[in-house]
This record gives sequence, structure tokens and C-alpha cells, in this order.
Amino acid sequence: MTKQTLNPNFSHFNEFLQNIKTHFASNPDTIHKARNELKIISFNDTATVVKSFKIPNIINQVVYSFFRDSKAKKSYEYSLKIGDFTPKPIGYIEFYSSYLLKESYFVSEKFEYDFTIREPLLDDNFDDKDGILRAFARFSLKLHDAGIFHKDYSPGNILIKKDASGYIFKVVDINRMGFFELSIDDRAKNFSKLWARDDELEIIADEYAKHFDAPSDFAKKICYYSNKNKDIKNFKKRLKGKKIDG
Repeated sequence: MTKQTLNPNFSHFNEFLQNIKTHFASNPDTIHKARNELKIISFNDTATVVKSFKIPNIINQVVYSFFRDSKAKKSYEYSLKIGDFTPKPIGYIEFYSSYLLKESYFVSEKFEYDFTIREPLLDDNFDDKDGILRAFARFSLKLHDAGIFHKDYSPGNILIKKDASGYIFKVVDINRMGFFELSIDDRAKNFSKLWARDDELEIIADEYAKHFDAPSDFAKKICYYSNKNKDIKNFKKRLKGKKIDG
């Protein structure tokens, strides 16, 4: 048994979605593989990114089959909800066996980005680093003002394309989102997973505050939540005997 939804703007992708397992298995262009796997697959002259979600354990198979939406479905519906903040969604499909969710895929149009926010954060000599961080602050403000809280607002999930007018940002990996009116602390906390230095966060806070009535300690709040997140992550690494990051 399968369940699927196809974006009406991509109705010509029905065959692609119906045969997603074959297309995915035969394509070698993997761009990320961890718990989930992402591949770039072209169909009808359109480059897509296909995300194959890891088969959930038996408990989550029951949960996603009867009590919660699957990650593929949430990725699709959240993409529609946040509009231009993310690449265009094409559709999703779920495969069931004995009434339990097994495999699921989410398909979106490929966004031709130049780099992620990770590169300028890691390279002090990155071209126009200050300008990128300030543009990122303005993008983040638009996201927050729209009542969008990306729960994994981390470097690899923030794509950037440079064009004649400046920088275009898109967020990905959006199956974990919150939609509500963000408080000052929510706004500050949303930068905590960037793993950025305090001086970089202060640039972001400075630009953010130019366009938003932020309190005088806004930069301190951002740095506080960032360092708190680093401490928690490093503590967990110590417990596992892993190398500690700065």
C-alpha cells in the first residue's frame, strides 16, 4: 500500500513518484548519507533532490502509521507552508507493509546554491563574510517575523546563492518546525545551533537589531544560548570519549 501527494504544479511528476524506488536505487548521485540519504535525480529536464528517510524502528512504524504524520509528509506540508523560504516541494510518497510505514521519500526541486552558511563561518578569509552574515541576519528576521522556528537551524541546512542583488537564502531539512509568535528568547535561541564564534554572532545580532526592536542585551542572549548548546554537545561527546569542539 502507498500514500502520496503530488504538488499540482508538478503533475507531470506522477510517474516519477510512483517509481521512486527504482529511480532512487539506480541513481549514484548521493549528496548526503547518514540516517537518511539524499540524491540529486533529474526527471523531465528538472533537477530534483530526493530524500529517502530511514526505515523507522517498529515503535515508530506504529506511531507514524496511526498517530503522527511521517517525516516525508511533514517535509512536504511544511515546504508549502513556508513558501519561498525553502526549495519548491514536488511531492512525497509513503510505502506500507502490514499497515505499517516502512519507506518514505520527499522530493523537491533542486536549489542551485553556491555554498552553505558553514563555509563563511569556518573561513575568516571567505569573500564578503561580513556581508553574508548580515544578509543572513536579515533573512533570519524575515523567517522569525513570519512565525517560523526551524528546530534544526544549523549550518548545513542554510543554503546560499549569490546573485546580482545580493544573496538568496533557503532552508532545508524542515520536517522539524515550529509555527508561533516568537519571543525575544526564541529569536535568540534559534541561532544556537550555528556553532559560530561569539564575534560572528555579534555581527548577526547587530544587523538583526537594526531592523527589529531588540533589547540591548540581544547579542548576549544569542551568545548565551549558543555557548549553552556547545556545552551540552561537548558534554555528551566527553561521555562518549569523542573529541571536543571549540
